Amino acid sequence: MSRWKNRPFTARLRCALHGFAHAVSAEQNVRLQLLAFAAVLLVLLVLRPAPLWWALVLLSSASVLACELLNTAIEQLADALHPSDSEAIGTVKDCAAAAVLIACLGALGVAAALAMQLLRGP
Repeated sequence: MSRWKNRPFTARLRCALHGFAHAVSAEQNVRLQLLAFAAVLLVLLVLRPAPLWWALVLLSSASVLACELLNTAIEQLADALHPSDSEAIGTVKDCAAAAVLIACLGALGVAAALAMQLLRGP
């Protein structure tokens, strides 16, 4: 059995925070997504939409960050396992990047729907 299996919650949490810290320090896109998330939180605090909008916006923002972290993990793993150029690895990385793009488009769709709702009024 792997030494990573069935570890206490605090140990798994430390691993997750370590991975998050690595992604923030190593990946410009992760930092950009965090900056966008901070801006989104500020907009939510200023506009004070209904709780359902908070949930939709936060869920879509979290999805973008999660996809960005998975993209980073896939890139790191692919580079470690196959450091030379490979068309197959390039396709894997492109698909992971496409997942981030789709999540971003979904989050923009939520933002557009919220904007339309706020412009219409109650």
